[in-house]
This record gives sequence, C-alpha cells and structure tokens, in this order.
Amino acid sequence: MAGSTLARPQLPAAAGRLLPAIPLALFAQFFRREATTRYLGSVTGLAWALVHPVALLAVYHFVFTSIFRATASVGNSVLAFVAVALWPWLAAQEAIQRAAVCVPAYGGLIRKVSFPHEVVVYASVAATLAIHFAGYVVILAVLRAAGKEVWLVGLVAAIPLWMIMAIAVAGLSLALASLQVFVRDVEHVLMPVLMMGMYLTPILYPLSLVPEGLRGWVAANPFTWLVDRMREALLEGRLAPRLSDLVALAVAVAIFAAGRWMFRRLSPHFEDFV
Repeated sequence: MAGSTLARPQLPAAAGRLLPAIPLALFAQFFRREATTRYLGSVTGLAWALVHPVALLAVYHFVFTSIFRATASVGNSVLAFVAVALWPWLAAQEAIQRAAVCVPAYGGLIRKVSFPHEVVVYASVAATLAIHFAGYVVILAVLRAAGKEVWLVGLVAAIPLWMIMAIAVAGLSLALASLQVFVRDVEHVLMPVLMMGMYLTPILYPLSLVPEGLRGWVAANPFTWLVDRMREALLEGRLAPRLSDLVALAVAVAIFAAGRWMFRRLSPHFEDFV
C-alpha cells in the first residue's frame, strides 16, 4: 500500500521542471487531513477560521467609527475597507504559523516512511488558505447584501491575487518549517513579528495617512501591493491587470524558490531532530 501511495504521477518534462515533484495523491491525503482535523473536524477549529476574523472586524469597526471616527479618511465603508485587506492578512498569518510547526507534528511519520517532506507544508498552507478564502467570499457577499460598496465581480481579479499570495506564503512557510526543526524558538518569535508586520501594512489605515518620510518604506512592503490591489478590485471594481502584478508574481516565485531550496537542503536531516 505504501508503494502505491507514494508513486509519483508522470508529468511532461516541462511541467516537471516548473512544478514541485510531489505525489498529488499524497498531497490530497495530507490536505484532507489538515482540513478535517484542524478546521472541519471540530466546532472550535471552524470557529477560529471563520468567527475570529469576523470578531476582529467588529472590534476594528467599533474602534474606528465610534472612537477614532475615521470614516472620512478611507472614503468608503470602514468595515468593507478593513475587511478586504484584513482577511487575506489573517489567512496568510495563520497559514505561516501552522505550516511552521507542521514538520515536527508529522515527526513519527517522517521517521518511519520515506516521502517528500515538503508535501506536509504545502498541504498545511493550502488547507488554511482554502478555508479562509471560502470565509472571505462569504463575508464579501454579506457586506454586499448589507449595502456596502463591494464589487463581487472583483473576485475575478482577487482570485489570481490570492494565488500570488499563496505562492509567497508557501515559500516563507518552507523556510520557517525547516528552521523550526532545528531552532524550536521560531514559532515563538513568529507571533510578535507578524503582529508588527500587520501594523506596518496599510490594512487598518490608508497609505495616504502615513507620514511622507515613511510612506516609501511602507509602500515597499510586498503585502501593501496586495492590499492596494484587493481594494482596487473589490471596492472600486477595477479589474484590469497591472505591470506591478507581474513584478509581484516574480517576487513570489523568487521567495518560493528560495524557501524550497532551503527546505530541501535541510530536509535530509529532519529524521534526526523531529
């Protein structure tokens, strides 16, 4: 049975050079396990994936509308303005955090069975982003039904943007997952770093409010590009691709390639440390 599970599908030569050489059937098994055990298998797991972002949105909406009264600065519904950017960030954050610790979690299997270790990272990232994207579509539909200025046709552009984010997240996750095997403090450093990253990204505020001397640094944040493009597509209905999309795709592929190279260099030593 193990031999049939680990058999690799035959790919064309060109595809084999571009795609990770992982068994698709094995990936599907890990993906199903990640989705069912962490999210769909328990009420709390599903609630964390769906209710947690909604609760944060409610808090931010209250703070920025009732306390800071920031509606004039965003030029749109504060709830929609924050939701369009916050949900992808939370999805990426959770995907990175979960994937960073997934290799030790499968330590028993890694010690006993020979298979491409990176598949557990891909499955963890894919399951997390898929569940969150489903929640993203639901919240956008709810906002639209509530009369907010949300262009659901913008999902035509939002889906490719989400995929570019997924490529970059997978690369970061591969690098962090390989480091976590040898340096167990990685997971503890991640949370404060990601929290700082969120506040350094124009998710809760428009880029125009950043002081001019710092605006260039904030704009250089790769996630700032994603936030701007998501808002253009979903709040303004602007679907035309931009040159920056190709640049972002190239950066995401470079991050993925670097993370995968690092993971593959370290993975032969995982069995001694997990």
